[in-house]
Order: sequence, then structure tokens, then C-alpha cells
Amino acid sequence: MPSLLGIDSGLTVTKAVIFDVDGRPLAVARRRVTQFMPHARHVERDMDELWTQTADAIAEAIRLSKRPASDIQAIAATAHGDGIYLLDRAKKPLGRAILSLDSRAGSVIEQWLKSPVADESLRLTGQVPHVSAPSALLAWIKAHEPERFAAIGQILSCKDWLRFCLTGVTGTDRTEASTSFTDVSTQAYSADTLKLFGVAEVASALPHASRSDEVVGHVTEAVAIRTGLAEGTPVVAGLHDVTASALGAGGYGEGVVAVIAGTYSINETLSSTPRVDRRWFCRNAIAPGQWNNMSISPASSANYEWFLDKLCASEIASSEAAGQSIHALLAPEIEAAFHRPSSALFHPYLFGSPYGAQASASFFGLGGWHDRGDMLRAVLEGIAFNHRIHVDALSDGFSFNQARLAGGVSRNPIVVQMFADILGMPVTTTETDEAAAWGTALCAGAGIGVYASPQSDPRDVAGIATTYHPDPHRSADYRARYDLFKDIAEAMTPLWPRIGSLASQTSQD
Repeated sequence: MPSLLGIDSGLTVTKAVIFDVDGRPLAVARRRVTQFMPHARHVERDMDELWTQTADAIAEAIRLSKRPASDIQAIAATAHGDGIYLLDRAKKPLGRAILSLDSRAGSVIEQWLKSPVADESLRLTGQVPHVSAPSALLAWIKAHEPERFAAIGQILSCKDWLRFCLTGVTGTDRTEASTSFTDVSTQAYSADTLKLFGVAEVASALPHASRSDEVVGHVTEAVAIRTGLAEGTPVVAGLHDVTASALGAGGYGEGVVAVIAGTYSINETLSSTPRVDRRWFCRNAIAPGQWNNMSISPASSANYEWFLDKLCASEIASSEAAGQSIHALLAPEIEAAFHRPSSALFHPYLFGSPYGAQASASFFGLGGWHDRGDMLRAVLEGIAFNHRIHVDALSDGFSFNQARLAGGVSRNPIVVQMFADILGMPVTTTETDEAAAWGTALCAGAGIGVYASPQSDPRDVAGIATTYHPDPHRSADYRARYDLFKDIAEAMTPLWPRIGSLASQTSQD
């Protein structure tokens, strides 16, 4: 029976998902990938470990599917966008990859925002650079690691590295190419962008950009031996996980905003003309002549995962021993908290924010009578409030009246209803646990002619969708909480740099 393999590599977990051509997941395998934080604001990973873990996940998924690997007709990868994965001229990893949660380039961005670079970048590339953009990271590496900068042979993204590991062929796709160095009008690389950011020396290191559904290579003999894949299986270029998630969740199109509550707060809508604004990125869509307008910040469910890792470690261990999900274990606490009044508010800025790199996370309004459930509720509300900041920005430039929600939190009906109440519009989820992997599998299928295009989803999307409508009374209550959330953030804006400076002060031995 024919099937497709979608690889989805996030910031903490890499996954291999095998689907049948009707969109039904046959097997899912996951592996955690180590994050390194050697200094404040540095978030990295070992590129070889990422491939090893991904290869192990692929091998396990094939075993779990109980089907021969020859059934897999095509493969495509998606992964976290931005950040940077560098190869030297021998096509070997050039140091650790820098993840999109990294904010070491904050000083670079501050300088650009104070100079004509920011406005010129908006005009030329359709976006103002941010701390984990390849442009900012390359400028930082040039300034702080000149030997590494001089040794750059290829500038890749996460999914491009995995594609290279599968095929031995370097390259990228249209969606990923537009993270820094394409002209927003032509949608092609522009030498002027490299000059603008002061990194013209690496022009030859930019990878060739293919269509997201274009076959770009085939599984090598060594990879076949390592993973169990069939040698020669076609590999398609793939796409940025932001776009893959919207595609897989049925939210990729005009008139709808796709809300992806993953590590990043992703909010996006499609347009047939480019429209630029400092509050969103105007990047390449899958098809030429379309643009994906993304308003984002690294401030979504990574905060929830951090809370669990740091404050629920014993519960995680006990739930895993009992074969129970930690989310299911905590669900009663969270549900109870949603049914009682609370003054607790949380700003989900552990890794970044819409207010600049200096912002940090904080609880406000906590009292001794609050418990863990109240704090978890505040974390989830803060995540949704941050999404609303971005959705409100997009609504100033584009017309939509419904949202499609994807990401881990979309599995909890209480949380989805909260999103509907906070956003003030209908929110639809689909029975698609692996939306990003399915989105990239659609590209794989389109690449070999199984589907007419990546948007030719064979599923009955309406039949697997659930829509949550906002409750007028709860929406009014949330509007007041949201206004206070923003007022606090505005008040904290001049104080966050002072708080950040404490990290550089000498501590007592």
C-alpha cells in the first residue's frame, strides 16, 4: 500500500510520521534532541545528534508501520524556521546549529532598528529582521566569530540539513529562502539584501531554492542502511514548519488566520499581493505570486513546556511510569482553575516577545492562595493573549473572520474555547495530531504526482473539524484581562533592560 513519510523536527523533538495517501497516520516515532545553552541567550543543538535522532525515529516509524519501506513513495521534511545551520566547504557541520529561540544577536537588531537598515529591510525584504533571523545571526558571527564566518560553505535551515543528510544534496525551498535574503517583490534572492546586512561575502553560500513540492534528491545507500528506507526513494524539498502546519491543519489560504501554538506564537494568513508592515513578515508562500504574512514571536507553548519541566518534574516521572500523559494528569487542575476567578497573569516571554529581546517572563497578581492550577491557567491565558497581539496586527492589513488552531494545546477543548473567547472569533481545530508532518507529506505526494498540488488534501477536512464559537460574556471578561496584560507589558518596557542587566552583575561566591 503506498504511503508518504513526513519528517517534522521541532526545537526539542524530531518526529517521523508515515501516512497513507488518504492522510491517515500509520506510525509516529519521536526522539528528543538536546538543547545547549552555553551562555545567556544562546540556544544551540548538535547537528549530527539531530540527524542521529531523526534517523532512529525513521527506523522506528518503519517498524511500527509493519509495512515494507518500499511502500513509502516519497519523503519530505519540515522543521523550525529561522536560526541557522552552517556547513563548511567540505559540507561538514560548522559548529553547533543556532536555534530560533536564540537571541544572542539582540545587540545587532538594536543597532539596525536605530539605523536606516530596519526601514530598508522592510521595503526590500518585506520584514524587519529579528534576533534569530539568518541575517542577524550571520552579522553576529561575522563580528564575534570571524574565523567561523570565513569558513562558511553553505547556509542551511534545519529541514535543509535533514534533506542533505537524506540525499547528499544541499538546497532549500521557496518558503525557507525568504527568511532574510529575498526581494519581497520578485520573491528571489537579491544581492542587495546581503549588502544591506553587511554579509555580502557569503552570497555563494546561499542554497538553491526549489519549489516545496519539487523532487530534489533520493535516499542514498548509506541512509537506506542506517534507517531501513528504500534506497532511491524520492525526497522533496519540503517547507518551513509555519507553512506546513497551516497546510496540514486546513488553514492555509486567504480569509482565514492560522494560529499555530507551538514553540513560537505563529499567526499567519495568505495574500495574493505583498503588503508590508513592521508587525508581520511578508514571506514567500508555496506558490509563486502568493505571500505568507506571518506575525510571530518566540512566546507560545514553550512557556507551558518550561513550566512542566521545571515545576512538575516529579509528576512527569510518575505519569510516564504509569503510562499516563502529564497533560492528562494536570487537566483537572487546569479545568478547576478556569472555573474560579483569578488575578494571576503571566507574560510568556521566557525566550522572546513582541516587545523586543529585552523582555522577560513574569507572573503578576499572585497571592498565597493561588495554586499550581491557577499558575498553569495564567500561563495558558498569557500564551493566548500573546497570539491575540499578533492576530490583531494582521487584522489591520488583511481580511479574515475565522481562525484555524494547531499545536499541542489544540488537543484540549477547554484551551481551544479559551482561544475562541480571547480572539473573539470562531476557532476551528481538526483531528490532525501531526499537522506539520502532514503538511510536508502533502508536498511529498504532490512532488511525485499523487496529489495535484500541496493544497489538494484528500481528507474530508470539514468532516474532521470542530469549531468553537466565542461566548460573549467570557469574551468581555477576557477583553478586560487582555487590556491589563498589555498595560503591564507597556509599563514594564523601560524596566526590562534593567532587569536583564542584573544577569551581568557579579554574584557572591
